Amino acid sequence: MGGCFSKPKPVELKIEVVLPEKERGKEELLAGGKGSPRAYQGNGTARHFHADERLPAPHPYPSAQDCVEAAVCHVKDLENGQMREVELGWGKVLLVKDNGEFHALGHKCPHYGAPLVKGVLSRGRVRCPWHGACFNISTGDLEDFPGLDSLHKFQVKIEKEKVYVRASKQALQLQRRTKVMAKCISPSAGHSSSTNVLIVGAGAAGLVCAETLRQEGFSDRIVLCTLDRHLPYDRPKLSKSLDAQPEQLALRPKEFFRAYGIEVLTEAQVVTVDVRNKKVVFKDGFKLEYSKLLLAPGSSPKTLSCKGKEVENVFTIRTPEDANRVVRLARGRNAVVVGAGFLGMEVAAYLTEKAHSVSVVELEETPFRRFLGERVGRALMKMFENNRVKFYMQTEVSELRAQEGKLKEVVLKSSKVVRADVCVVGIGAVPATGFLRQSSINLDSRGFIPVNKMMQTNVPGVFAAGDAVTFPLAWRNNRKVNIPHWQMAHAQGRVAAQNMLAQEAEINTVPYLWTAMFGKSLRYAGYGEGFDDVIIQGDLEELKFVAFYTKGDEVIAVASMNYDPIVSKVAEVLASGRAIRKREVETGDMSWLTGKGS
Repeated sequence: MGGCFSKPKPVELKIEVVLPEKERGKEELLAGGKGSPRAYQGNGTARHFHADERLPAPHPYPSAQDCVEAAVCHVKDLENGQMREVELGWGKVLLVKDNGEFHALGHKCPHYGAPLVKGVLSRGRVRCPWHGACFNISTGDLEDFPGLDSLHKFQVKIEKEKVYVRASKQALQLQRRTKVMAKCISPSAGHSSSTNVLIVGAGAAGLVCAETLRQEGFSDRIVLCTLDRHLPYDRPKLSKSLDAQPEQLALRPKEFFRAYGIEVLTEAQVVTVDVRNKKVVFKDGFKLEYSKLLLAPGSSPKTLSCKGKEVENVFTIRTPEDANRVVRLARGRNAVVVGAGFLGMEVAAYLTEKAHSVSVVELEETPFRRFLGERVGRALMKMFENNRVKFYMQTEVSELRAQEGKLKEVVLKSSKVVRADVCVVGIGAVPATGFLRQSSINLDSRGFIPVNKMMQTNVPGVFAAGDAVTFPLAWRNNRKVNIPHWQMAHAQGRVAAQNMLAQEAEINTVPYLWTAMFGKSLRYAGYGEGFDDVIIQGDLEELKFVAFYTKGDEVIAVASMNYDPIVSKVAEVLASGRAIRKREVETGDMSWLTGKGS
């Protein structure tokens, strides 16, 4: 077996930087073009590079001509708890005043480019207004997700009551900083049948686990395996922009995995896990021994079980290929979406500009009803109807009819017949854990993998994260929950990696998610399962509102549209451990929440 998790040996380090992105418009339309990466040497002690690896890169210590310095304001211009974007000529910087001290950081969230000045400053960190990522203002480090990269931190000095910021021109143009990472120095990498860490599943949880291990100085072998034919990609974007190509969706370029020795096995299906001998067997018979294992297999979409289910042109959306084929077939034709949850509604919204007609079939009486409640669901439904989407509610599909094998009509239980050339099924998903049934790893009655706060399963050395787990949600009295969201998968992957390294980390993030339809975003934070009331402030008709979900006397979740940064603000309050009472949100006076600072 490869070495265990002993003290990391001296490692070679390389930082990945990504070239500037074009100024971005609507966050929803971003297809994640990352620019081509370049590696360069990190600041700090001299790094050792192999001869064939020397990079014609900027010197680790930026020289005077690589830097720009400017007075950006007077010390009295900012109050404590205030943020301001300031211009340095080569780019903007986020200036923050907190507890009498000034900090200067990158001004855009590396995830989708949100302006952080519109975010929330609290407890020494700034939280993104769009999707809730958090950055430490003293270091620029990413502290909560989504996204993989941190912010650059710039030097600040005060002279004669003026605030000066000094920054390297390159850092100003790259709105992201990839943390320094170890490289793999295991001699067996790439060809032996044993690995130190094996990660099953290459979504957000698997990738963040691998990156965290490298960031923490771990230099042994890491193998990441995935059913997909692609390197890790931004799956939530699939249903929001079905035309996106795999290379636009990639979370990291191919060179990144090579540079840090993270081996990715694509189209690799694990069929059995033998925990006694610490070995997994793949479908093609290949066997791999491991010393630590992360299970992050995600979920499999549910399919229709009605008559005609084998008809052509009926899809679930799981891969870029699925999404691209749906758009091709829907152009100028009739599309039917089954299921009015997040995936179904995002797909329906995207197809309105492409298809001749879009119809949605749903069992409930309003879309998103279980998640967002009746009133918000109805307001969103109206927005869809104004965009020519036809709804068939409180019914389901009884038959799919074909002509020459291809879908022609969808027959509903209400006996309506809807014309359809393509059908997308978004009726939920089940954990993809069938391959664990014969192992001694515990699964619950629904097939989820129960873990503790450290993401450990019942088997020592075996961790699990992402959509396939249930875990104790700290701020809801450690209730065991399954939260199949992108941000949560990132956070769990990180905690699993930290505990593989015996750091005793616990999961304590506040769930945060978003959806985008017709260029409008809905943001959501908390865990609203079992809410018994919804308090709405603002204007539902105008889609400018905030909805508080309460259970008994407590606010357990919040959703908003066109009301930033309220959801990030509530997430910060919940993350600080403070409960929000129902009476605080009933009055409509939100000064307690929207006040500057913490």
